[in-house]
Amino acid sequence: MQGPLLGPLWIGVGAFVAVAAGSGLAEWRRTKRRNLDRVGWMPWTLIQVMAVLGAVVTAALAIKGWR
Repeated sequence: MQGPLLGPLWIGVGAFVAVAAGSGLAEWRRTKRRNLDRVGWMPWTLIQVMAVLGAVVTAALAIKGWR
């Protein structure tokens, strides 16, 4: 892959980073809730870790040029 074909990979990196940031914010909000009986069911930490892993792998592919 060359030049303009790498654009979608960088867009993917941005999407993964946005998901990681959003899930980090959601986890922070979950831990700061007032009503401790309202337990959430989304695994925000797992989502954040998987999104960071996806961002790292996609960025590595974009930097390498995905040959």
